[in-house]
Amino acid sequence: MKELALKYGCNPNQKPSRIYMADGSELPITVLSGNPGYINFLDAFNGWQLVKELKESTGLPAAASFKHVSPAGAAVGLPLTDTLAKIYWVDDMGGLSPLACAYARARGADRMSSFGDFIALSDVCDVDTARIIKREVSDGVIAPGYEPEALEILKSKKNGKYNVIQIDPEYCPEQLERKQVFGITFEQGRNELPINNDLLSNVVTENKNIPDSAKTDLLISLITLKYTQSNSVCYVKDGQAIGIGAGQQSRVHCTRLAGSKADNWFLRQAPQVLNLQFVDHIKRADRDNAIDVYIGEEYMDVLADGVWENTFKVKPPVFTREEKRAWLDRMQGVALGSDAFFPFGDNIERAHKSGVSYIAQPGGSVRDDNVIEACNKYQIAMAFTGIRLFHH
Repeated sequence: MKELALKYGCNPNQKPSRIYMADGSELPITVLSGNPGYINFLDAFNGWQLVKELKESTGLPAAASFKHVSPAGAAVGLPLTDTLAKIYWVDDMGGLSPLACAYARARGADRMSSFGDFIALSDVCDVDTARIIKREVSDGVIAPGYEPEALEILKSKKNGKYNVIQIDPEYCPEQLERKQVFGITFEQGRNELPINNDLLSNVVTENKNIPDSAKTDLLISLITLKYTQSNSVCYVKDGQAIGIGAGQQSRVHCTRLAGSKADNWFLRQAPQVLNLQFVDHIKRADRDNAIDVYIGEEYMDVLADGVWENTFKVKPPVFTREEKRAWLDRMQGVALGSDAFFPFGDNIERAHKSGVSYIAQPGGSVRDDNVIEACNKYQIAMAFTGIRLFHH
């Protein structure tokens, strides 16, 4: 297949729309089910690059949950703890394959943003992974292949209209990439810079101890940023992104946004949240919304309105600001990557509140000394990578 006609472009009024190879060669993908659209393919191709690179860097199966051309979550296939399995709503599924664990982590880190995602998998989709995908609200999936039973599970989703794309894992794009804006063609070399431990060798802080597990998390953060709309920062813990701030004009707003997502991820593991008793047959999306409200400041308004009666069997006690702060103070060992330098130490102050112990960023700000001083204040180890990872 040399081209594929699409229903429309980014919006219904943008017609005609298609994907094709400019050199007239065959497309490196096969649509096995559904009718993917323009934005679906943007998410699919960016997501595939991300998980392919994560797999190459870590040697572990990888998954990404994409929305609007930025990842909502990305992870490698490390086993789930009982607590993570519970907050990701997979504790009823038994032992999961490494690939399924990767997707559960990628989907579960920011479930509000992952709602209606496009999934990318580094490995052949197995039955365990397909079973998780089947039960979630999602637009589609891209993978290098599918086990026969897994494919049948996915084809049954959305009454046979679920988007399933198979990509040739051996496909290599041209080294020059082009796009048009306002009828003008832009051309640049692809960002093929390898993300590896060499980038973490220049540790500029007093604390120079970055253990191997933290280096892996920093690499995950940098690879995730490589395919995230800039400006962007990414918090990572134990092999998965836990907070991604994308597309903000201010670096500190990225840090705050991603930090608040990382905080929500950890707050969901607090006993107050784990002990919530939901009414029977409530949908997962409604549970996610309820939890987000419960750990937010607006819960007092919900109590006053009596809305809790439609969600919980028993009225939950207020999760006070002091209790939340005490729980968040237990979060440590978080890795943070930034796609460009931190211009001020205020980014470090915010990162510290979310348990950041390790940072990788390009360096090169006229205020690097101020940023290093802020890291030294909290004994954070920070590496200057010397590279920028803008993605637009």
